[in-house]
Amino acid sequence: MTDPNRLPTELVSMLQSYPDPAVLLSADYRILSANAAYRQTYGDVSVAKRHCYEVSHHYDRPCDQMGESCPMRQCMQSNKAQRVFHLHHTPQGEEHVDVELHPVEAADGETRYYLEVMRYSKLASPRAGGQGLIGRSVAFMASLALIERAAPSETTVLLLGESGTGKELMAQAVHQGSPRNQGAFVPVECSGLTETLFESELFGHEKGAFTGAHSRKTGLVEAASGGTLFLDEVGDIPLSLQVKLLRLLETGTYRRVGGIEPLKANFRLVCATHRNLEQQVEKGAFRMDLYYRINAFPVVLPSLRERMVDIPLLVESLLPQFAKGRDIQVTPDAMTLLERYSFPGNIRELRNILERACLLVDDHWIEEKHLPDTCQNTGHVSAGAAIDGGISLDRGEDKNRFEQAFYENRILPIDELESAYLEWALHQLKGDKAMLARLLQVSERTLYRKLKQAKAY
Repeated sequence: MTDPNRLPTELVSMLQSYPDPAVLLSADYRILSANAAYRQTYGDVSVAKRHCYEVSHHYDRPCDQMGESCPMRQCMQSNKAQRVFHLHHTPQGEEHVDVELHPVEAADGETRYYLEVMRYSKLASPRAGGQGLIGRSVAFMASLALIERAAPSETTVLLLGESGTGKELMAQAVHQGSPRNQGAFVPVECSGLTETLFESELFGHEKGAFTGAHSRKTGLVEAASGGTLFLDEVGDIPLSLQVKLLRLLETGTYRRVGGIEPLKANFRLVCATHRNLEQQVEKGAFRMDLYYRINAFPVVLPSLRERMVDIPLLVESLLPQFAKGRDIQVTPDAMTLLERYSFPGNIRELRNILERACLLVDDHWIEEKHLPDTCQNTGHVSAGAAIDGGISLDRGEDKNRFEQAFYENRILPIDELESAYLEWALHQLKGDKAMLARLLQVSERTLYRKLKQAKAY
């Protein structure tokens, strides 16, 4: 008689063929078998038949019960492959992991096993001092997950977000994660380029093409051959110049200024802007055809206000750049001020604040007095103000479901009440999810899950 607990040989062989850590799971989340890459990272956990969530997250329950998006649960419900971006524990510390789950049928055609494959990010770290981008907040991970998907392709990526959110760093991450990472990463600052300068910088020029052109110049398009061309602030390109960029993207060819021979372009394009390009198109300030050319894969980078949980991590990562060998740290009170500040200049402003503070510090501690007045006079809503009644119901005509039920003295079902309350609370805090999570005393992951559920009502 065949042992029902014995895994088919072909499944074990398939598991070992994966170069990345991979395991076979049962429907109750138990690890039935692990490949060599997984055992090298976590040990031979299959012997003890441990649950995947114990090993990866140190949870005592499945991820979806802990505020996470659980690919295993989704895979069981849909019987289709699922892919999510998670933080996993490893002996080296937490790591960003791209997790894939695949249903696996047994000989009788029934889905009895689930294949989990884990690919660790080489583009970012959730720890200070790690390689690449730094962050662990839900908003940051949502953007990173998109970058991880887009980077290995040739697709044009459009990075959107406020000034100072790190769009060039994210563009460099796209380049590093692409097959072109051995080529050059060539940034082009599009703001303020005149028509002549734009063409000369982008396409290069021949000797004698214009007064002062004493020799042939290689353009940035040619310099990016085999690599990545990054057009920063693409929304600032004047309308008269946009057609030249469009022609380059549509034909894949260009001419040096003063030249007659068409040259073949060979680059991966990444663009960035802080402007709302859709509004620019509506106003006639940006060509619609160019917009759809560069908007193949848009990624919105979160503001620092949306990833406040990352501030201590960013501070720890940035301080050594300005401390010049000194062991400088931030006091708890000063850190609280930073966490309550709205950072209109985002990460760029945080860098400036820390650089200034390091110049003012005489010992080893950045205190409140070393921070600019804008931080000390923050207009952020504090937890105390919210609890003491600093937030009140808006009695205007435009009430949401929570306010409407409140004033009509009407009872809502508990799930609908929670979703309506979250919508109202988020509106009161002007969309600050990090602050709302702190006030509700839940993790940002739990809040994002609840907000996602709220949209169903």
